[in-house]
Amino acid sequence: MKSIHLVVTIGFMLACGSDKSGQTVNRDTLTQRQKDSILANSKIPGARGVGSAMRAADSTNAKVLRVDTVANDTTEH
Repeated sequence: MKSIHLVVTIGFMLACGSDKSGQTVNRDTLTQRQKDSILANSKIPGARGVGSAMRAADSTNAKVLRVDTVANDTTEH
């Protein structure tokens, strides 16, 4: 049941996240990451999944940076 809530929540977020900023003036002061963080800390069903996805993305980004750093260090010689 929790996985269904997670899928529905992620689907809703993707549907609402369409980029129409070229057509309208964007007056929002929060970044997408800040919005996701607020959502992840809310009591909405499935919101914990947003936090888990953010942590997974951060972990993956950190690993990619480490691999890139090692690759750059080994190819410079």
